[in-house]
Amino acid sequence: MEKRGEEIMPRPYSDKFILGLNKGNPKSKGVQLGKICVKAGLPAKYVANVFGVSRMSIHGWFRGKIIRNKNIAKIDKFIKLVNNSLADGDLPVATIEQAKIYLATIKPNLIRV
Repeated sequence: MEKRGEEIMPRPYSDKFILGLNKGNPKSKGVQLGKICVKAGLPAKYVANVFGVSRMSIHGWFRGKIIRNKNIAKIDKFIKLVNNSLADGDLPVATIEQAKIYLATIKPNLIRV
């Protein structure tokens, strides 16, 4: 994590990771999820919490691993919500605290999917 003043910045995704995402199948829900998380500055660790899975599961999804059907609709809803927030200028986040708050606000929308 990087510090800027008193705020802790989310650690950015690595260039190697982003390159792998860009080489992934663009139709893969996991690759789409990974790309939106990078664009919005949302760390995988906290995104995993929203979906109720491990950080390793999220990274597997980002790499195109199989996603259980129950999570596909949640991913679609998550991507829609994040895209709307990006369009509204609410994202990307600048700090980990902002990422946590944002994800906490959208999590209830995903539970109902």
